[in-house]
Amino acid sequence: MSLFLCAIFLLHLSSLSTAANFNLVYEWHDEIDYEWPSEASRTKALGDGAFEPEKIEPRFLAVYGTRLFLSLEKHGSNPVSLVSLPTTSTSSAPPKLTPFSSWEENEEENRENCHQIQQARGQEVDSVGRLWVLDNGAKKCNAKLWTIDIANNDETKLIHEFPFHYSMQDLVLDETQNGTYVFITQTEKQLIRVILVDGIVVKDAFVVYIKDMNASSIALSPKAEQRHLYISSSYSNELYSISVAELHSGTKTTTPKRIGKWTGKPYRMLMDNHGTIYSAFLGKNYVSTWKTSQPFAEQKFFEVAEPHSSSLPFSFALDEGTFWLTAIGTNNGKQNYRILKAAVGSKSYIHEDQSEQSILWNITLFGLVFFGLALTFLAISCIVLRQKRINSLLSIRNESHEMVIFQRQAENVM
Repeated sequence: MSLFLCAIFLLHLSSLSTAANFNLVYEWHDEIDYEWPSEASRTKALGDGAFEPEKIEPRFLAVYGTRLFLSLEKHGSNPVSLVSLPTTSTSSAPPKLTPFSSWEENEEENRENCHQIQQARGQEVDSVGRLWVLDNGAKKCNAKLWTIDIANNDETKLIHEFPFHYSMQDLVLDETQNGTYVFITQTEKQLIRVILVDGIVVKDAFVVYIKDMNASSIALSPKAEQRHLYISSSYSNELYSISVAELHSGTKTTTPKRIGKWTGKPYRMLMDNHGTIYSAFLGKNYVSTWKTSQPFAEQKFFEVAEPHSSSLPFSFALDEGTFWLTAIGTNNGKQNYRILKAAVGSKSYIHEDQSEQSILWNITLFGLVFFGLALTFLAISCIVLRQKRINSLLSIRNESHEMVIFQRQAENVM
């Protein structure tokens, strides 16, 4: 059996995908490794305890163009938390992770250089190809918000520095005419941090306190509707929403609206541009969805049959119609890591819903055609009526002319 067929067969045995057909992209057995500058540097890091490959775990995922970006949990003293890898590979072996932005910036003497990303958390790609990254900071470095211009040689800009370190969790982006609103959650905090950015300039930054709940996972509804921010706590199954208009207004406190109850405690949520929200849960072996245009009803989207060795087994992202997923599981008693993808026909919430735009365009086009036909019919009717009137006047004129001739002839006879 070919390696490709074998991979598909094993994927079928270990996955119980219920809503999409997933294909295996990469798989690592037992451990993931970096793309080291040399084998000697890797050997030294292993010997010094500065590299523990079995403790590398994906936490957040983003995708743009031909690259995947992973935020890694820095258990122990692993040197790098933000890496990239290609979306495709011609090699049968899984790729090694490329540190961002370079190994030099992640060398031991630079690890507390506060002018670089220390510990990547939530990520999001905006509509112009900039990767926004939450940085958890380090013992001597405050938490930060960065942008990486993927379409422009990975140019990295510091957007905002927070007056604390640690506890950063996730973010979503609300692109408006006034700038980009960044909504940020923190672990075990009853608040949403709001930053308004115009280009790379922060126009405003404030905190909205949430009554009676901690916000951890976060998702933003699509552009085509009155937007809502969906939030959940890692300590509760409940799903809540907040009006984005209320957040734009600069309110200091808010009382979220209860939406429904998941079957688990969410640690990661994602919205697509059709209004479907995806959610992964602490310690659960599945990902669920809910279509927000309908009453709350959780549906299984992806499920793995094998036991998992992580309480946070999944991360996911959307690009041009493809759902990307990282999954941590076990195989023959050993931990394994997989990246899978499935065609779902939807994009990130960042993008407009083209199907709705198509419907609106068709309605507009139909209206224009109908209006054009009505104008044409009216013009033809006017022309016909005008011609009838001209013909009628000509007929009367001819009859009058004939009457005059007849009278003259009669006079001549007399």
